[in-house]
Order: sequence, then structure tokens, then C-alpha cells
Amino acid sequence: MSATFAAIHSGIRSRLLAIAVLLMPLAGCATLGPEIQPPRLSVVSVGMLSADVFSQQFRVRLHVQNPNSLEIPVTGIEYELFLEGDSFAEGVSNQSFVVPAMGESEFDMSVRTNFVSSIGRLMSRMNGREGNKVSYTITGKVTIDLPFVGDIPFADTGTVDLTTMR
Repeated sequence: MSATFAAIHSGIRSRLLAIAVLLMPLAGCATLGPEIQPPRLSVVSVGMLSADVFSQQFRVRLHVQNPNSLEIPVTGIEYELFLEGDSFAEGVSNQSFVVPAMGESEFDMSVRTNFVSSIGRLMSRMNGREGNKVSYTITGKVTIDLPFVGDIPFADTGTVDLTTMR
């Protein structure tokens, strides 16, 4: 009986070793995937599209710079946008576009917000101010269509001139 057990144990061990040898190249693929630097996203303009008591819809134009030597096929963005330190909009966009290698692209994103108090605070901060520039912070992650590459986080701060609203 112990000879039978030893034979079965040896067979199982050799099968496990064969499976491990077959899976090793797949484990290496994840580490051999391209190292992607985060794209730089900046807000170009913010414009109101529609508004009512319960919600407002804005068009946010974003500029994307790709510091990588390969193009980035973007399939979606998850974001949070702050204006003058107040949460302005957050959500997801499934708009697809490609940013060329070492290149730039711009796209429009439609955002909806129901933060009436945030808009009121933003407008009150704008009263009496010369110019219409406001500070922004945008954070989130970009989903790209490249094998073995996960979501890429991004963050940017700057100012945007609200007179560019269209």
C-alpha cells in the first residue's frame, strides 16, 4: 500500500511541477508589460450646458499630454474635479480616444453636478475679483486598452479662466 501511495504522490508532484513550469511565462508577462508614465491632464475650460434647480450640466474640456513612447488608447476616465477647493463634479466617462506617443490631445467631457451650494460659493468667491480665473484640482484614473497595463492614476492642479465658457 505504501508503494501505491508513493506512486500516486510522485505522479501528483510531477503534474504540479509541470503546471508550475507552464504558468511561469504567464507570470513573467505581467512584469514585462510596458511601464506607462501617468498622462498629464489639465482643464482647458469649463462651460455650463444646462441648469435647473436640481442639477447642472457642464462641458469640461481637458488637455492630455502623453509622456510615453507609445500611444495610449484611452477607454474611460474616472475623475473628481474641485474648483476653488470645493468638490465640483465627480464621475466616469466612457469616451474613447487615443493620445499619440509623446503627443497631446484634447477632448470634451460632459459632467453633471447637483452641488448648488458649491456653485453658489464659487460665484460668491468670483464677485469683486479681477479676472475670472479659478483654481482647480482634478484627480482620478485613466483606463487604457493595453495588455498587462492596469488603470493609470493622475492628478493635476492649475487655474482655468471661466471667461472661456462657451
